[in-house]
Amino acid sequence: MSFARAWLAAYLLAASWPLGSLALILIHSLTGGRWGDALRPALLLGLCAMPAVLLGPLPLLPWLSELYPWLHGQDFYRNGSFFAVRGVLYLVTWFGLAAAVAVGRGPLVAAPGLFLLAVTFTFAAVDATLTLDPHFVSSIYGMVAGSGAVMLALAVAVLIAAPGLVPAMRQDAGKLLLSIVSLWTYLDFMQVLIVWQSDLAHDAPWYLQRSTGLWGGIGAAVVLIQSVLPIGLLIVPRLRRSARGLRFVCALLLLSAVLRAWWTAVPPLSPSLWDLVCVLALGAATILCAGWVARRFGQELHHV
Repeated sequence: MSFARAWLAAYLLAASWPLGSLALILIHSLTGGRWGDALRPALLLGLCAMPAVLLGPLPLLPWLSELYPWLHGQDFYRNGSFFAVRGVLYLVTWFGLAAAVAVGRGPLVAAPGLFLLAVTFTFAAVDATLTLDPHFVSSIYGMVAGSGAVMLALAVAVLIAAPGLVPAMRQDAGKLLLSIVSLWTYLDFMQVLIVWQSDLAHDAPWYLQRSTGLWGGIGAAVVLIQSVLPIGLLIVPRLRRSARGLRFVCALLLLSAVLRAWWTAVPPLSPSLWDLVCVLALGAATILCAGWVARRFGQELHHV
């Protein structure tokens, strides 16, 4: 079971990179702006990691019944058959949107595509991690997960692109990072506040498991390096214009994304060596996959 929880946490990271990149590409197709042009090669590299979204869950199949006991339920939504149908719908939607971007149809599908991506990602996040504790309820869980995926993808893109950007472009990228970090912080805080204020017996255990012992320390580290430090650094104009400064903030965000994935998916189990092994293994496989797809189709994507 430790392996299953650890692999699920690693999969959250692996899937967040291409799906967050897809969201940013679609957003830029709607809004325009020089930030998207500057970061597009790095975002397309993230999109090349889409095969990880398809293949990543395969090692979890033997443990599905243990991860999600409700799969044996008889109600309309919580049963194995409908769970599989939803999974197929998510994948068809995501790969369809990625294919549209790859063939240059991103601007045509951007508006409905963002809506479909937001809806499917919300349901997928609920299916994948919220239902690990089927008693926990949060109406903004999907928004927290979605903003986290976009933040991860943007951090990777800026980390890759920052050395080649002029100071004005780095300023824009830094402001964009500040905006998404602030949005994620607000949404995550509101979820905590609502659960704390409501003090309901079916919601409280989810946070109690993650606020005691080592998980409490990891949660505090996430708050520090995913919210407090990035916001404190990114409000400094000089740092936003610095390639090293931006890359340092992006490195903090990537580290915090790993810790947050463990904090979300592994409890109530204790941390184990599997957590690190799975993140390194699936992370390396995802990067290699993105690199292979980029080399195979990079010329075609460059002209999209």
